[in-house]
Amino acid sequence: MLNRRREEDSLRTLSAPSDLADFSSNDYLGLAQLPPAPEVGASGSAGSRLIRGNHQGYPEAEAVVARFHQAESALVYTSGYDANLGLLSSVALRSDVLFYDALSHASIRDGVRLSQARSFSFEHNNIPALEKRYRQVFRQGRPEGCEVYVVSESVFSMEGDLAPVEALLEFCRSYKCRLILDEAHAVGVLGPGGRGLASNLGTEGELFARVVTFGKALGCHGAAVLGGSSLREYLVNFSRSLIYTTALPPGSLAQIGRAYALLESMEGQKRMEALQANIRTMALGIEAAGLQKRFTGGASAVFGFTVGGNRPTRRLAREMAGRGFDIRPILSPTVPTGRECLRICLHSYNTPAEIQEVLRILETRVNQSANEQ
Repeated sequence: MLNRRREEDSLRTLSAPSDLADFSSNDYLGLAQLPPAPEVGASGSAGSRLIRGNHQGYPEAEAVVARFHQAESALVYTSGYDANLGLLSSVALRSDVLFYDALSHASIRDGVRLSQARSFSFEHNNIPALEKRYRQVFRQGRPEGCEVYVVSESVFSMEGDLAPVEALLEFCRSYKCRLILDEAHAVGVLGPGGRGLASNLGTEGELFARVVTFGKALGCHGAAVLGGSSLREYLVNFSRSLIYTTALPPGSLAQIGRAYALLESMEGQKRMEALQANIRTMALGIEAAGLQKRFTGGASAVFGFTVGGNRPTRRLAREMAGRGFDIRPILSPTVPTGRECLRICLHSYNTPAEIQEVLRILETRVNQSANEQ
């Protein structure tokens, strides 16, 4: 398997942080660069949450998260991966069905795979395709007691495009389904005060569950599942990635509360405004350069520049690094073959000059490729 990865130029390696201009991290607002919060209590958690690790930092952080996102309850996990894994593997039973967007994050796909429910993907952001898939699955009628879950990201982590949340909700209303939305790349970027895409649309109350992560725009560690109190109680009893994982230490929980406080402050507002200005600069620059067909995204901090092929994509990433820009290649099998791309992440601290230079290099490369053909 490793030799095959080497032959396909898709072998993954771990690289050290660089001093290049950051266009690759998920630290959209620069909060990960702030000094850590003072330590609170012990540096370790002493066990899982159900054994010894459910220290006072948990209810305090969960109250902050639930209030901010206007949710009935929040349940904190150690990571977004654990949250999706624990939620999706446990809520859907053997008699249930899961439909998930074909470009969903690996954590969603793995959670779906571990579920006992039957699962089916549908074409990316395509509601008619979802409806067609639903009718194929239930052509002989939907069995009594069968719950149906529809799962999507609000901002897709590779492409940077947005889910049609209102259309997904309309589908769920029509067919009596439960919608689960992963808001990992929307928190701190979209919605009033950075509350996420569902909040921006005023639809958060209609969702069965939302997953929010703290390791992106909030610059710290962990994640939470938002939903009703009965969902929270269910997960405490049946979500294996919560039950059997060592709890977060007090310092990590304190950092979550601090990040949300900063997000609600004037400083947080300024950072979000700077990020939005950079997103507009990027989107306008793409249009001015005539690169719309090569880019995905435009409404979030994530943009994808399609190259195609692992080797050409790696080569272009190395060229960008040589020009001073840390932009990472996204290769198959992470994305489908032929859709290999550069994933360009914007931040509040990127400058307009940096963004314009990135686009200038890509425009030059596209023009050179067209001339060679």
